[in-house]
Amino acid sequence: MTHLQKDNAKLVARVRRLRGQMEAIERALENHTPCGDILQLVASARGAINGLTIELVEDHIRHHVVNPDLDADPARAKGAADLIAVLRTYMK
Repeated sequence: MTHLQKDNAKLVARVRRLRGQMEAIERALENHTPCGDILQLVASARGAINGLTIELVEDHIRHHVVNPDLDADPARAKGAADLIAVLRTYMK
């Protein structure tokens, strides 16, 4: 996805934060942290992965399918905007 190059630094930063979250889970497991605390860490990591996923999918839709902000066909623009909204809701 060459269009991601402009946002590459932001995406790499998100991945680095995810790596930090995964390392925190690993440390918690190694230190026999209570399971409730570990589950909270896992839920946070899952949310971060979902956030990254939706950003990538939305970029893909906008650059390879249809950009709802630029499409001259109002029905297509609305369909793309609705799809993005549904994906954002679903991935939360």
